Amino acid sequence: MNTPFLEIEPARAEIDALAGPTLVEFGAPWCEHCQAAQPLIREALATHREVRHLRIEDGRGRRLGRSFGVKLWPTLIFLSDGREAERLVRPAGSEAIERALLRIDHPL
Repeated sequence: MNTPFLEIEPARAEIDALAGPTLVEFGAPWCEHCQAAQPLIREALATHREVRHLRIEDGRGRRLGRSFGVKLWPTLIFLSDGREAERLVRPAGSEAIERALLRIDHPL
């Protein structure tokens, strides 16, 4: 998973309109916490190939992150058909990411 952060953020309406399971990751390429989380995210996503993964570069003046209330990086927002189902901030392990992915990839 070497997906770069999107420097140009999509509009909130575009995110809200996404069909299916989506993981939106907010962070920055220079953020040590974001870098440390990458192997955890990669491991959890390995068995959830249907989940769309968007990496959004966040920071001062970025509206999308503010619309989701992002304060710390990385913040992982798990969406099912554009609706937030779960949120993790600075996940410590792939297990928590896996549980959140199960909520959106195989909703009950």
